[in-house]
Amino acid sequence: MPHFLEIAIGTVTMRPYVFAFFAAFLLACVPHIGWRRTIYFTLAAYCIAFTSEWLSINTGFPYGWYYYIDTTSNRELWIAGVPFFDSLSYVFLTYCSYSTALLILSPIKAWRWNLVTLETRSIRRSFAALLLGAFLQTFLDIVIDPVALQGKRWFLGQIYGYHEVGLHFGVPLSNYGGWLLTSFVLVGAFQLIDARRQDDAPRGAVNLPFRALLGPILYLSVLIFDITMMLVIGENFMALCATLMFTLPILIVVVLAVRRTNRYSKDELGNHLRDYPWSPAGSPLQKGQ
Repeated sequence: MPHFLEIAIGTVTMRPYVFAFFAAFLLACVPHIGWRRTIYFTLAAYCIAFTSEWLSINTGFPYGWYYYIDTTSNRELWIAGVPFFDSLSYVFLTYCSYSTALLILSPIKAWRWNLVTLETRSIRRSFAALLLGAFLQTFLDIVIDPVALQGKRWFLGQIYGYHEVGLHFGVPLSNYGGWLLTSFVLVGAFQLIDARRQDDAPRGAVNLPFRALLGPILYLSVLIFDITMMLVIGENFMALCATLMFTLPILIVVVLAVRRTNRYSKDELGNHLRDYPWSPAGSPLQKGQ
């Protein structure tokens, strides 16, 4: 078997959880914004993420000084000293964080077999969506990085380390500052790619039932996966801290979403349908309105 084919297969088989999350991202993002914009965002986000990581291991900016431990480059794809799967992870982390921000900011319409966020172009492009999306993504990394740093104790493997032991379970605070900055750039890139107005539904955009919840569910899935890994390796205090950090925000989001459901104005519905006329929110087949 040619070596490049072995590398391609190993890239997927060594990190099936990453590609499972990426597949979930495609399932949520393509029906939301269509194939073309999803592809553009995936390529742009990967390039931004890779650049941020390459810069940091070579200059210390934006995450601080860290290094990758090259133990798997003969079995999976690495690019210029950075594992391929690591930069790929930023793609689905950005989308699930941004779509969770839209759930928080948008009015909600629900009926028996569906739920739609009445987002508008204005909401999607807003600074509030940018700010919330960036912070939501950074908060995910506050859970991800401490357990990833313990990769030798689970199936991730020890792939990286920091030149100095940080304050947060070994992770330096500069890492989170870098994540916030990079997250602003990533969410902003999504907003720019999504900014062009379309009169017809983008190719690939479909009205999946409860599509608006797929991104937030992916967000929770990543969170649960990492907390589960903490418990598996016996880092109970780390898991407790992560759980407590997210308990109140999750409760606030759920309570506010329930209280906002079906309490939208005619103008809010009209603005949503003006910007996205293919939305199921305007379907005459809805029940229980």
